[in-house]
Amino acid sequence: MYLDFHVHAFNEKIAQRAISSLEKTARYTAYTDGTLEDTRKKLIQNNISKAVLLPVATKPSQQKVINDWAKASEDDFFISFGSVHPDADDVLNELERIKKIGLHGVKMHPDYINMFSDDPKMIRVYRKCAELDLPVIIHGGYDPLSPELVHALPEASARAFDAVPEMTFIIAHLGGMYHWDEVEKYLVGKKGNLYFDIAVINRAIEDNHLEYSQIERIVKNHGVERILFASDCPWDCPANEIDIVNNHLNLTDEEKELIFHKNAEKLLKLN
Repeated sequence: MYLDFHVHAFNEKIAQRAISSLEKTARYTAYTDGTLEDTRKKLIQNNISKAVLLPVATKPSQQKVINDWAKASEDDFFISFGSVHPDADDVLNELERIKKIGLHGVKMHPDYINMFSDDPKMIRVYRKCAELDLPVIIHGGYDPLSPELVHALPEASARAFDAVPEMTFIIAHLGGMYHWDEVEKYLVGKKGNLYFDIAVINRAIEDNHLEYSQIERIVKNHGVERILFASDCPWDCPANEIDIVNNHLNLTDEEKELIFHKNAEKLLKLN
């Protein structure tokens, strides 16, 4: 079974426009058309059983609309996180609403909100999420939107977790896209509910920024029980990350099962 912990889709009214804009920024061709229907179809073709939708509020005014859409998108396949913007006047109330309506966590993208991962406003959100028992996932490391200014460097994300060690904190892209030496220095092995997902790391292998040996070292030293299978679809096909885990890392079948779905099921309290 494969549970993809990192998937993006959009309201069908804006999907085409959103994908077109993001393709220009990322300089990648999207794997889906951005709609829920096509995303589900492509994921099922890759043997994905469940997927976590991660919407991103890029403006304070978007919170409620995005979270209502995320909740309406949930079914037996899609599991939705909500999103907030730390600059919103009602950010704490919206977090309480996210909990009340049954969304499974909170996604924030530091580059898209122009805020460092250890900013006091972010820390305030993390604390409220910890109080509400809402897992937090952030983008980690480089993003083509802000190539010269990385808002979630591993050292900053380590400070964020140190400030709120009681939270469940997931840092996407194996802790920090293109910054894996720093991930090993500042994040790997820290105690607590600190997880990494492996979203889109195949892209880094393709452009020679990451080697299988470093992936394996990070996975082993941080603990396979805190690694989550993810693709970042539509920015990669999940078959690529499945191949990495199945064929390029020295893992037992039991360890692969943890990464592919059991860690996520435990974190999301699905069992």
